[in-house]
Formats: sequence, C-alpha cells, structure tokens
Amino acid sequence: MRAVAGRTLFDKLWDDHVVADLGDGVALLHVDRHLLHDLGSGYAFRELDRRGLRLRNPELHFATADHVVSSAPGRSGGVADWAERHIEGLRAGCRRWGVRLADVNDPNQGIVHVVAPELGITLPGMLVVCGDSHTSTNGALGALAWGIGTSELAHVMATQTILARRPKRMRVELVGRPAPGVEAKDLALALIGKIGAGGGNGYAVEYSGEAVRAMAMDARMTLCNLSIELGARIGLIAPDERTFAYVAGRPLAPRGARWDRALEAWRALPGDADALFDREVVVDASAVKAQITWGTSPEDTIAIDSTIPDPAACVDADRRRAMAAALDYMGLEAGRPIAGTRIERVFIGSCTNGRLPDLERAAAVVRGRRVASGVVAWVVPGSQLVKRTAEARGVDRIFRDAGFEWREPGCSLCVGANGEMVAPGARCVSTSNRNFVGRQGPGARTHLASPTVAAACAIAGEIVGELPAFEA
Repeated sequence: MRAVAGRTLFDKLWDDHVVADLGDGVALLHVDRHLLHDLGSGYAFRELDRRGLRLRNPELHFATADHVVSSAPGRSGGVADWAERHIEGLRAGCRRWGVRLADVNDPNQGIVHVVAPELGITLPGMLVVCGDSHTSTNGALGALAWGIGTSELAHVMATQTILARRPKRMRVELVGRPAPGVEAKDLALALIGKIGAGGGNGYAVEYSGEAVRAMAMDARMTLCNLSIELGARIGLIAPDERTFAYVAGRPLAPRGARWDRALEAWRALPGDADALFDREVVVDASAVKAQITWGTSPEDTIAIDSTIPDPAACVDADRRRAMAAALDYMGLEAGRPIAGTRIERVFIGSCTNGRLPDLERAAAVVRGRRVASGVVAWVVPGSQLVKRTAEARGVDRIFRDAGFEWREPGCSLCVGANGEMVAPGARCVSTSNRNFVGRQGPGARTHLASPTVAAACAIAGEIVGELPAFEA
C-alpha cells in the first residue's frame, strides 16, 4: 500500500478551518480575524443593513483608516469629500456594530497589514481575510491570509465564514545568504522576474530555505506581501522561534497559561518532512543583486547595475509587445544602463516596506547626506507605533536633516487613492508593491525598489548603479 504523504503548513491551516467540505475543492472556512479599512468597508456595512443581516462576531473584526487618509502632517482625515465619505462609512459601521476602530490619528492607526501583526491581531495558525489583496503579508506569522472582494465582505461579516477553492501548493526555497545591502524586497522581485507575474496563479506559496530562516519578521512580511505580485493570493512562512519572540507581549497575544497552550499548538504547524508540493522553485539568494523595476509590472525587474532589456530578444510575441509598451510608457530605451536615469520623486513606505526596520535601513543610507536638488522625497511610516518609535530613536531627524518629508501613517503614494499622487510623466522610485500604469497617478512612472536603493536614489537624484557606503 502506498504511504500517505505528510501535510504542508498550508494543508494543516486549511484543514483546521474547514466548516463544511462542499466538494470539487470548495470549502466553507471559519474566519478567525476579519480586517477592515476605509476603502470598501462602508459598502459592506450598508449591505448588511440592506439585507437585514447582523454582524455575527464583532469581536473578531478590526478596523483602521489607511487607504484614503491624508499623510500630510496635521491631517484630520482625507483630502476630498469622497475620501471623507469613505472614512465616515467605516466609522458609522463600526459604531453600530461595536467593531474596534483605529481611527485617523488613533495611537493604533496605520496601514492594516502593518497594525494587524504589530498589535497581535494576527497570530500563527489563524485564518485572516481583508478587502485588500496584500493581506498575504500576514502569512509571515504562519497564518492563512488572503484578500477578498467587496461582495465577500458582507458574507464574512454575517457568517464569520468564507467560501474558497483550495489552491495548489508551491514551495519557494531561498538557498544561501544574500549579500550585504540585498533585502527581502530584492529577493521577491528576483523571484517574480524569474517565474513571471503569473507564476504563482492558483497556488498558495510557502517560503523556506536558509535565507528565509535568517530573515527578521519585517523582511518575512515583505516577502509574503509580494506573493500577490507573483500571481498568488496566499504567501506564508512556517512559524519558528523568531516568530514566537515577535508575537510575545503583543497587545492581543495570549498570555500566561493561554500562551503556553498556544505555543504548543503553533510548534506543530510547520509542514511534515514528507509533505509534497505541486511545484518547487529554488532561488539562489547569494546570487541576487539589489533590484529595480524598469517597466509596468513587478516582473520587469533587473539588477541596478544592469542594462534595460531589449524586447526584440524576447521569443514570446505577447511578452515582446508588453515589454515594448512598458518601455514606451516609462520613457526608457532598451540596451541602456538603468543607472543614471533621472528621477523626480522617492517614496519610502507602504505595507511592503513601511515598518521600523525598513525606515532604519533607509536612514542609515541618508545619514549625513542630502536629497538631490529637484527631488521630492517622502517617508510615510506604516503605523503610529512605527512613527512614535522612529521618532524616539531619532530616525525622523535623520530624514528631516537630509531633506525628506516626514509624513503621517497611511497608504499614501502606494496607491494614489487618497489624492496623493506623482505628477504625469514624473519618475518615482518607490518601496511600494506595484508599478502598474497609473498606480501612483495618471502618467506616473514608478520604479519599485528596496528602502536601501530608494534612499540611495533620493540622494543621487537618479537611479544608482551601486549602493553607497553606509553604516548599517
């Protein structure tokens, strides 16, 4: 008789949350935590009222204002009437149903995928959903987390469950250790460049390997965050002692005897040694250089010391046309070095790279230097806690002295859904997650990079071909 293979981390998490198996790979799953934000949640609350439904478990829902809030110092909300309506819709729903809300300028306010881990809202073993694609960030804690559509929000609110089709399983092994200055963002972009922006379609991606085990939690969150740009909805990392140390003492983490019981359960989550995956991908982390994107998809990525690729060298006709269109939109020429390309904006922040260690790495680059003439550079902390801690450590002063604007927490220039945009035709080096056409504003040209690379570009006034010397 053939032995039954062991279970992956994903298998264990999925199986633990099945309420009903509906057949054909579809299951009804229990939702442990539902995260809400100000863009779309108001609609879901109104849908409950329209259908005469109630919020089933208010204590399992957590809300924050992040997408449409202004990041300007002294802000009180959004920058337009439509933004205020979104914020007020979230407030009204939370008041009616007793949902905890970190409102604008609340001490716990911030980008939803930053505050959920830092407050202990997300814990290992949980199933977490949110009306935002980058919910996969939370998978860094060993949670099953993904973004859901607006129509699904009301279903979760009314039933505390979600209908989902079981995805296939992919393991990405990052072998070796990255070189100094190479960050999780670089490894993620290199992976996307290797297998394409659709390489993860239909998969839940589990990251493993020496490079992953050595990563701090903020770096793991960056890696899982960018699973979406790989085409996957889910990215996750098996919890380990580093995870448990991060979670311990968080405001909503279990304590005392409950902590001991939780720890016992969490230590059983990593996949079995004989677990099988539907696809295996290996990336040599030691061979990856600092990356930057040149086109309009995260897969359009190269090392900062490389030349811009030529579409004519691509054998796939569709890809060739996409590359040519991207170069035209970005105003770049194939065959030329990406280094030396002049820029007008730099944005350091987002749910990808707006955590304290991200800001500290960028600050180490700019310390004692000045933002280049003609460049507008913003730092937008991912949460109020990140902002307070950075200010207590003097990180904000390093940026201010260098000529950066130090802003209030929110999604800001990542998405341009809040009135904060890059001007048409302007070129921005951004630590966010998407460089799509118009993502940072109509006609904006976005280059994705790590905080280290973005900071170096701000100082140089152009895309750099090598990282400057700095004290980490």
